Formats: sequence, structure tokens, C-alpha cells
Amino acid sequence: MLLYIHGFNSSPQSEKAMQVRRYLERHHPHEPLAIPRLATTPTDAMDQLEALVAPAVAVGEPLRLLGSSLGGYFASYLAQKHGGKAVLINPAVRPYELLQEYLGPQQNPYTQEHFEVLPEHMTQLKALDTQVITEPQQFLVLLQSGDEVLDYRQAVDKYHHCQMVVEAGGDHSFVNFERQLPDACRFLELA
Repeated sequence: MLLYIHGFNSSPQSEKAMQVRRYLERHHPHEPLAIPRLATTPTDAMDQLEALVAPAVAVGEPLRLLGSSLGGYFASYLAQKHGGKAVLINPAVRPYELLQEYLGPQQNPYTQEHFEVLPEHMTQLKALDTQVITEPQQFLVLLQSGDEVLDYRQAVDKYHHCQMVVEAGGDHSFVNFERQLPDACRFLELA
């Protein structure tokens, strides 16, 4: 199974999630794909993700993860904890710092769901931090230097031993992401 993990205030209806879905339908139609709509709190979101990967972990099936932004942070945690491979797209490195400026009421632009970002969510995120990457061969990191939300250099520093693609320009959405999907699928060893 391939698990796509969306970012903060995103959804399975995001353009990147839809690109993954279309690409797999066309090129890997027999590969199961899960794109969950994540809960708005880090603990609840991780509980959802752990429940999704539990069957694979139980039988020793390697995890295959694609994570964007905060989803990349979650994918990094899951890959380090359970093994497998992860493609991280403009991943958040220290979301417990970044999301401080989002404290308070929020509305998801895809689902229109109202929720609140609370200080305890920063503590929950910090508990999921993978400060040291112990298995760099597990990761392919895709970055664009023009990311207006995250400082791509934080990811370069954290994942410096991992396979990495750094493109000049672009933005947080990862412009022309679909060009990376063939290499991402090869890295994840999709049949």
C-alpha cells in the first residue's frame, strides 16, 4: 500500500494528492493507495496514520509513504519508527515552531471545516520529531528553493545524508510535482 499524507490545512482533494491518484491509476493500477483526510490535531492525525499502517507493520510489509509539508514530517516519523521508504515533498522540519503563527481559529479551504490550533498541539508535534535520521536510505527528499512557507535549507540540513532533489525556484506546492512521480515511484519500489 502507498500512503499519501497531506499537509497542514490541506486535504485529499489537494492538487498534489489528485496528481498522485491519477498517476497511480495510470501507471500502477494494482497498487492500493490511501489518502486519508487527517484530523486537525497532531495526536489524532498520528493515531489515524498508525491505524492505517498497522496491518502492513503486523505482517512485515514495508511502508511506502509520500508526505507533503506537515505530511512529510509525519512520514519521516512513521518511516523511522516502522521502517520502509518515504518520499518527502517540501517537508516541515520544525512545525512546532512554524505553526506558532497559526495559533487560534482556522478554516480548512478544501473542507470548510473550522478548527483551532492550540499551544498543546506544538507539544504534540515536538513529541513526533525525528531529530536524527538513522536510516538515510529510507528517504527521498524533494525540495524547491522558492518555498514561501518553509525554509528549504532546514530540510537540506536535516536530511543531508538522504537522496535529495533541490530545484531552484518553485513554491510550497512543489511546482510541476507530477514530473517527480516516476522517480518517486521507482524509489518506493512500486511494481
